[in-house]
Amino acid sequence: MTTVTGPVRARVGAAGTGLTLDGRPWWPAGLNAYQLGTDWSINRGCGAQVDLDGYFALLPAATVTRFNAFQSLAVNKHTGRLDFTALDNVFAAAHRHGQLLIPVLTAQDGACEDELFKQRAWYVDGWRETAPGVPLSFADWVDTAVARWRGSPALAAWEVVGEPETSVCPDGDCDFANRLCPDDAGAVLRRFMDVAGDRVRDLDPDRLITAGLTGGGQCGTAGDDYRYVGASPNADVLQYHDYHADGVALPGDEWNGLARRLEQARDLGKPLLVAEIGQAAGGGLSLADRAADIETKIRGQRAAGTAGALLWSFVPDPRPAQATYDIGAGDPLFGILERHTTVGARPPY
Repeated sequence: MTTVTGPVRARVGAAGTGLTLDGRPWWPAGLNAYQLGTDWSINRGCGAQVDLDGYFALLPAATVTRFNAFQSLAVNKHTGRLDFTALDNVFAAAHRHGQLLIPVLTAQDGACEDELFKQRAWYVDGWRETAPGVPLSFADWVDTAVARWRGSPALAAWEVVGEPETSVCPDGDCDFANRLCPDDAGAVLRRFMDVAGDRVRDLDPDRLITAGLTGGGQCGTAGDDYRYVGASPNADVLQYHDYHADGVALPGDEWNGLARRLEQARDLGKPLLVAEIGQAAGGGLSLADRAADIETKIRGQRAAGTAGALLWSFVPDPRPAQATYDIGAGDPLFGILERHTTVGARPPY
């Protein structure tokens, strides 16, 4: 894949609280497939290696895949230098199959990178510093990634950080029970969204940026801070991540539940994408029963005003004997993706 000298017309847009594709109303159902950038011959990987053409051929038309586009996956493990081959291949394969992508440029928990949980200090200025083992600071990685892939017809939106949280970990212990949430957590995260998002916007002005917010009351986005952070001019699409509420359309409480997040998104006039829906199957729950629960969930969420749904998570090597979130080829959830993804039409139910 070759890079381009400037951005191209964005295919995906926002119209009020909904999304559009090529100017037509679009409600995407799709998948998370975090490991698409793994190539064991080049990088140290993140999960199993995927047959890219095989994966994208499984998908119904006009779906979207959210995946890890971390700097670590663009570092050649043999030379330690930048090597974009593996990530270039993801964009190229998606384009060949007419599919769309949301690349996540880093994740809160540091998985598949330095394995360090990002704390408040990282969002203040640590993101401008170069971490051990990679050639670039995260700020420079944002510039590099956006400049390289802004010309891809497969690009739906940018996601700067997946599940951002501005906690502080006393003595470096970042277990959930030990994290502290400073009084300025929301202000720090909003400032980061504004400044980091400006870097994306300057290079790719027409492309959507989705805030990778978990939405469940995490530090920096609890309660009304979710609306404050989501009001950033560089947060075009909000998110909610849905786990541990099997078959329940609108999980959570009155302060941090999905119903409250939808109300806040409507106040802001922005779409809300349920970017992770995870339910374990295998062991005691069949794939068919999981599919029925998720069907119920998506129907209810769509009726409540969500802008799309992405399931967690495709893997090429599912473990049917264990209770996992794995979604492999042949899973009945692919039928749900086909039923729910609509372009320019109302859902067929």
